[in-house]
Amino acid sequence: MTIDLASRRTELVGLRERMLQAATDIVADDEGGESNSPAGDQQLADHATDLVDRELDHSLGENAENVVGEIDAAIARIDEGTYGTCAKCGAVIPEERLDAIPYAILCLDDKRLQEHG
Repeated sequence: MTIDLASRRTELVGLRERMLQAATDIVADDEGGESNSPAGDQQLADHATDLVDRELDHSLGENAENVVGEIDAAIARIDEGTYGTCAKCGAVIPEERLDAIPYAILCLDDKRLQEHG
């Protein structure tokens, strides 16, 4: 496998920036919306919907933070010379998998084992 590491690094940095921007946008939308205002005369269902929306935004924000951490780890693996190697078995991670998930640390077999085991 011949991965263009400079190109992959550029891709990861761009993805990192997009994830951080998405997380920032979620927080800004949540802070600017009605969801932080008192319920007042809102219907109970509307208030419940606002609470669900806030919880969803919080979960999306946490997920974005987790992905950014995984991206940072992938960039570190490029620097260390271990990018594209399965962290569990040491096998080469297929380039198709890295194209789909450029911050992947496990080969497909080990990822399946992790999810089902």
